Amino acid sequence: MMYPLLPLFLMSVLNSSKTQLGAMEGGAVLIVALMSAVAGFRSDRKGKRGGRVPWIRWGYGLPVAGKTLIALASAWPLVLCGRLLDRFGKGLRGAPRDALIADAVSEDQRGRAFGLHRAFDTGGALLGVLLSAFLLWWLTGSPQTTNASDALSRAAETPVWVYRAIFGVAAILGLASWLLTFVVQESPPIPAEGSQGGTTDQTGSKPDATLAKKGQTWFNLPYSYWVVLASLVLFSLANSSDTFLLLRARDLGYSPWAIVLVYALYNVTYSAISYPIGVLSDRIGRWRIIAIGWLIYAMVYAGIAWLPISYAWGMWPLMAIYGVYMALTDGVGKALIADHAPRELRGRAMGLFYALTGLTTFIASLLVGVVWDYYGSTAALMIGAGFAILALLGLAITHRYVAVSD
Repeated sequence: MMYPLLPLFLMSVLNSSKTQLGAMEGGAVLIVALMSAVAGFRSDRKGKRGGRVPWIRWGYGLPVAGKTLIALASAWPLVLCGRLLDRFGKGLRGAPRDALIADAVSEDQRGRAFGLHRAFDTGGALLGVLLSAFLLWWLTGSPQTTNASDALSRAAETPVWVYRAIFGVAAILGLASWLLTFVVQESPPIPAEGSQGGTTDQTGSKPDATLAKKGQTWFNLPYSYWVVLASLVLFSLANSSDTFLLLRARDLGYSPWAIVLVYALYNVTYSAISYPIGVLSDRIGRWRIIAIGWLIYAMVYAGIAWLPISYAWGMWPLMAIYGVYMALTDGVGKALIADHAPRELRGRAMGLFYALTGLTTFIASLLVGVVWDYYGSTAALMIGAGFAILALLGLAITHRYVAVSD
């Protein structure tokens, strides 16, 4: 509900700059990265103070306070504090939750498990975005705009209390999600896991029992894990905050109401194909699917960067295709990480994944914000397309190395 409106609230109501937006979104990603590492490592612990579920509960509880603070904010620093508190919670829950998902299923079900998670998670995001669009329509109407200047004026004319009301509803829904965490249980051990010996499964990865016996490296994680992680980290240098895509839509003449609907379309495609993509990755392997996703990312970013105002309608199909990219890479990437981490160390494996990709995403978001302020949107967005192509070229080497290692 909040995500597509937050950049408009910052730019039009609180008069923030693109650099400030990039710093805030990058900082939000950075705090997720740092807390994911902490929570991931600690969730691997056993005993009374160990386990994954307590971190998940804190992770869904703290964002309620963050969203409330944003709803009440009257200056950019207060929004920053609320956003960081919200992301602090996300950092606490992300790695333990993903490790819990991997713990709960057998090796040949990881792709579909993470695909199902992304489908439901994004389905909820879609409902939230549609609710946000409905509230905007109900409270302010659906303004028709014909050029970028009209869109800017419409965004500025949207009453401040409308933004605050929508953010408040989001906080209430966050409270409901926190209450639901109290029915979540720790995953019991799966006796059959790793019983396949040294054979390779159909994802191209070794079973967990074999991973545990292989040569270990930093943090007791296998070499293949670090090679996979390096590839994903390289791509994250391209993956700046999606708020910049929404700002680009505003510059092309989209009203706040239309921007929310564009973001909803992205969530439709993302949610609709996440599960079947996860199932497919269990059958044909993860690398091919990720490579296709990165290629789509580069094409979408280049298309949005060079999209002229006269063809502003192009944002609709491009954002729909962007949802396809997310479905191809998000859950599949997490399943790939789980493939190369022993069961008892999955928390730290996921935590390091979030930490390092979060750090590079912070750098990417800050860089895009600065370049946008000084050189415009085209140059800023083409940075993402360029790094995606670079990561795609490196993927061939990475895949070959991991295949040999396995």
